[in-house]
Amino acid sequence: MAERLLAPGSVAADVVSTAPSDTAADLGPLGVPGHRPHSSSGAFADRGAARRYRIVVAVLAIVALGAGFGLLALDNPMPVGSRGFWLIAEMRATSLVVMAVAAFCQAIATIAFQTVTGNRIITPSIMGFESLYTAIQTGAVYFLGVAGVVALQGTGQFLAQVALMVALSVLLYGWLLRGKYANMQIMLLIGIVLGGGLGSVSSFMQRLLTPSEFDVLTARLFGSVNNASVEYLPFAIPLCLVAGVLIWLNSSRLNVIALGRDVCLNVGVDHGRQTIYTLVLVSVLMAVSTALIGPMTFFGFLVATLSYQLAGTHDHRRLLPVGVLLGFVILAGAYFLMDHVFYAQGVVSIIIELVGGTVFLVVILRKGRL
Repeated sequence: MAERLLAPGSVAADVVSTAPSDTAADLGPLGVPGHRPHSSSGAFADRGAARRYRIVVAVLAIVALGAGFGLLALDNPMPVGSRGFWLIAEMRATSLVVMAVAAFCQAIATIAFQTVTGNRIITPSIMGFESLYTAIQTGAVYFLGVAGVVALQGTGQFLAQVALMVALSVLLYGWLLRGKYANMQIMLLIGIVLGGGLGSVSSFMQRLLTPSEFDVLTARLFGSVNNASVEYLPFAIPLCLVAGVLIWLNSSRLNVIALGRDVCLNVGVDHGRQTIYTLVLVSVLMAVSTALIGPMTFFGFLVATLSYQLAGTHDHRRLLPVGVLLGFVILAGAYFLMDHVFYAQGVVSIIIELVGGTVFLVVILRKGRL
């Protein structure tokens, strides 16, 4: 009997599955004759799902390369290969790098945040990152005038904004997620209240600005790659890479956290510590993205929602790369369409937010099922 249970291909070897699609009905007693699982023990339900995943990644990579090359080469007045062509392409490459950083931060942060909170209809912006960014920008213009926008530019000011956002989030996590009465719902509620309060203060100051000051401020309050400066990138790229890679390396624990607190306790994963660890890394990613390009409320939600549909797996080691690729495709593709198809130079984030908000409403109306 023992040999039959431990032999390769036997019931005991097949019945234990870590695939997220498994249900309690699938996990029968070990060694029950005739019981066969409905899915494999890997990240995918079957070979077809794995093949589909590889196709999706390949297609997203090709589209991302195509959109990136189009932004670099199309409407370049200089002959291809000339020195002038590469000078113009180099200037445009900065915008592509900013898009890649924003997509990387928003995709990984949103997917990880939704996992640890156990909720797929919220984003990290609920913690008040964007409201704090708006308050900082509005306060600078309110107290310093138009010169306040200039005062907020520079490496020091960029790092100060990132540090302030991270400090606020860490304070909330350390206060509300530690101890006997730690509660995720209360933390999210306080984040919403703080965000609403900061938004109200910003609105009050905006009403007291002159029309010219308000016009200058408004341009900064829309998420746009034009808000980023090349001098920020040597600091933004290492920060987001370190935080993103640490989250990706922690994918196996995120998979367990997604199953709930009780499962974490049963398999020996410290749910509280892992939650705080992930949320701190998420706060770093969101702070870098917001300070770099400005607020983009529904962009992360749109990327995360579509990533779940395209990846066909809940394994974060495979889900996160799909999210990053998809985020870059959405950003670069949106800028490509606006610049070279509709010839409408404008803030692409408005279109992205409109589409993301629409997807959000669809998910809500369908009770979380897309």
